[in-house]
Amino acid sequence: MEEEGDKKEFITASVGERCEVCPGLRVLEGLAASGLRSVRFALEIPGLKSITANDYSAKAAALIARNAQHNNVSHILQASQRDASMVMYEARGRKERYDVIDLDPYGSPSPFLDAAVQAVSEGGLLCITCTDMAVMAGNSGETCYSKYGSVSIKSKYCHEMALRIILHSLDQRAAVYQRYIEPLLSVSVDFYIRVFVRVKTGQVVVKNSASKQALLYNCVGCGAFHLQRMGKKMSQGKHMKYSAATGPPVGPSCEHCGQRHQLGGPIWAEPIHDITFVQKVLSAVSGNPTRFRTSKRIEGVLSMVTEELQDIPLYYVLDHLSSTVHCNTPSMLQFRSALLHAGYRVSLSHACKNAVKTDAPAEVLWDIIRGWVIDHHKLLKGLQACFEIREDANPQSRKQHLTRFQENPQANWGPKARAKAGGGISSELEDKRKQFQGKRKKPITDSSQLKSFPCKKFRKGTCTYGDKCCYSHELEQETEEKMA
Repeated sequence: MEEEGDKKEFITASVGERCEVCPGLRVLEGLAASGLRSVRFALEIPGLKSITANDYSAKAAALIARNAQHNNVSHILQASQRDASMVMYEARGRKERYDVIDLDPYGSPSPFLDAAVQAVSEGGLLCITCTDMAVMAGNSGETCYSKYGSVSIKSKYCHEMALRIILHSLDQRAAVYQRYIEPLLSVSVDFYIRVFVRVKTGQVVVKNSASKQALLYNCVGCGAFHLQRMGKKMSQGKHMKYSAATGPPVGPSCEHCGQRHQLGGPIWAEPIHDITFVQKVLSAVSGNPTRFRTSKRIEGVLSMVTEELQDIPLYYVLDHLSSTVHCNTPSMLQFRSALLHAGYRVSLSHACKNAVKTDAPAEVLWDIIRGWVIDHHKLLKGLQACFEIREDANPQSRKQHLTRFQENPQANWGPKARAKAGGGISSELEDKRKQFQGKRKKPITDSSQLKSFPCKKFRKGTCTYGDKCCYSHELEQETEEKMA
């Protein structure tokens, strides 16, 4: 590093060279498997001091060492065979911390998050991948709470909620050590989610943590949702006053359909992207489109991220809004135009193809849907919707025909069965997975199979088919005999 007055010029090593003059970046891939990602780090990123590719498996560690030697990066990349948590816990000292920590486990990263937020340097980067989407998308809310400290619920916005759940968990664990997170990029793609966050230290900023989290009230009928912040802050001169939030923001039943509410969260309620950072990445990818084979897809996803409303958590799905009232679905341009004519902001979401992210309250959305149902005539109540197409309703990423949503490259695309201890995938587990795929969608073609199901009409005494009924009457009769 050379200093000339107030200017500082950092001398960085070129790709594949170890950086000795400048501080250099220390990178840890905690669950490296074959070490492919670490090898790419060494071959493609300049200014690296060292890369530690760790895996608990002895076979994986040996494979990492061979891959490093084969790609001539052994001087930068070191293979390690240890428990990932212990590697990070031993690097909690300020001089031992890593500048970048990448965690891409099979399933949930929750066992490693506590160590990760301590082992990353001041302003360092955490790259976290979650593949346990069944848990984070609402299938097992109790399991999600035990792992991430947040209850997931089944909803149309489950993919963005999953992003906000992992960000909540990271911020909560970092706050224990007077640290906080700054999300740079959070994406939901294919069958997993991945977040990139910067970790910093500051007791004053940590006090804002409660006001950054929110509980979620979701209507099980129409899907309307409301957020309730966990805390609130008010400025009093040079100081901030922190207090508990007041609530709830909804009544016992939904004001639109009368159904009950589900309670989920808490979730991260602040922006999940740093747009300045995303735009720099987008410019780098667009400026060198031949660098990555998936450049078009990267450009499409990042373009959509920059178009999202950053201060609006979650979204509605247009198909779900129309199916709730059993009407034809208006085009996305028409619905977006109606919201813009009404004076509200609206955007898409990279996490869902038909998402509507808007600052309009739910009652405005239902007013617009009612206006669509009665064929654009004046509404009996509420807002009069205008469906005339507006130019700004069509986002730039759509006009440019960017690859925004990836189609599955092959049949049965998605996470495979868990790998067996010796490596590879157990054929027995693979066969079992295929056997139960679509089990609820397979129709019964043989009517005789229906005899195993009891006749509901017979139970009510209204079945008129007698012995010709394709459903079983005997099971009901046996039950009555036992009760007698």
